[in-house]
Amino acid sequence: MMENHREPLANKFWTTGVFVLLGVMAAGFLAAMYRIVFGLEASTNLSDHFPWGLWIAYDVEGRVALSAGGFTMAALTHIFNRHKYERIVRSALLTAMLGYSFAVVGLLMDLGRYYNAWHPVMPWMWQGNSVLFEVGMCVMAYLTVLYIEFSPMFFERFAGRVSLPGPLSRLNALSNTLLELGGKIVPRIMFLFLILGVVLSCMHQSALGSLILVAPYKTSGLWFTPVLPLLFLLSAIAVGFPMVIFEQLCAAWAFGRRAPMDLLSSLAKLAAVFLGIYCVAKLSDLVIRGAYVQFFPLSLASVMLVIEIVAGVFVPLGMLVNKRVRKSPAALFSACSLIMFGIILNRLNVFLVAYRPPYMTSVYVPSVAEVLVSLGLTAGMIFAYRVAVTVFPVFTRTKSSSTVVLEAANAK
Repeated sequence: MMENHREPLANKFWTTGVFVLLGVMAAGFLAAMYRIVFGLEASTNLSDHFPWGLWIAYDVEGRVALSAGGFTMAALTHIFNRHKYERIVRSALLTAMLGYSFAVVGLLMDLGRYYNAWHPVMPWMWQGNSVLFEVGMCVMAYLTVLYIEFSPMFFERFAGRVSLPGPLSRLNALSNTLLELGGKIVPRIMFLFLILGVVLSCMHQSALGSLILVAPYKTSGLWFTPVLPLLFLLSAIAVGFPMVIFEQLCAAWAFGRRAPMDLLSSLAKLAAVFLGIYCVAKLSDLVIRGAYVQFFPLSLASVMLVIEIVAGVFVPLGMLVNKRVRKSPAALFSACSLIMFGIILNRLNVFLVAYRPPYMTSVYVPSVAEVLVSLGLTAGMIFAYRVAVTVFPVFTRTKSSSTVVLEAANAK
């Protein structure tokens, strides 16, 4: 059927928006080079009191959380057999793959000795008592799984189409044979990687919350809790489906496609369920621990927590339970944007606002270089997404919105 046929997008690639992305990427690249050449002390406002900053809170913690759409959609479609969502799984996996890839780049920027990042893969350097070790191993393993899950798109795009020039032409037959063989073998064992991906994601999404458990006396009680790993996992699942909806709507508007509102509206119902579960868990934790008494007197921490819960949970949850919101692309986009904002703010709050080490002499504020690198990584991810969907068969063939309008006008 035509609706299930996938193909690279044929939209014009070089647009004004793409050139803006390139400008932001260039600024981020220069800031990254400055950090690599002159080190953390010269390029960041990190210190012994604040060893983690914007790159950990946003580029690693926040970006990994927003990449949860990959494993949530894989689980929903292939484990719970909701195959009607098959049309949007590939784009969700692509977004997750890029999100994790750029999160790794952000982590390398934060590591003082980034050139030693390969150490955890050496068994004689393992440290089983370290939460960060578990996070690193799971993220590396899941990133590998994501690239394997993406490989069928690579095989479909290039199998039988390799045509190297000159002396390299003798490799054409072998290359096409290997690609065709991979296209036959990988789909047959894909279920193993899908299950592994879900397991690994649940492990490291929760472990990312465990990082803060090593600092019980340095973290505000409004956020510090023994169940923080569970809250991090629930929040990642809660933002997974909204992130997929957000990506689908942005792609539809950017490339002049029809948004699959039948699927997105149905997905929004599930998003409301998981957001509601996270909301109950979050509020229950505050009540059971009696942490709500720390709201007063008002402080930056208490105000930021109110914004996080009200703007990032209550408001979008109220929107998603409304059928008219789920049917409206603009309203649904707004609700999902608020959920993403709330989860990112949660990560910033936990790692930047709640973290208050004793004897600190100044409050951490990201440097210009830190901000530029973060913006550059975000722009780079969007640029890479555009490249991927124009090269690989990510989206199903569909009529553009302009074609639909024209057909409707002709019918009248």
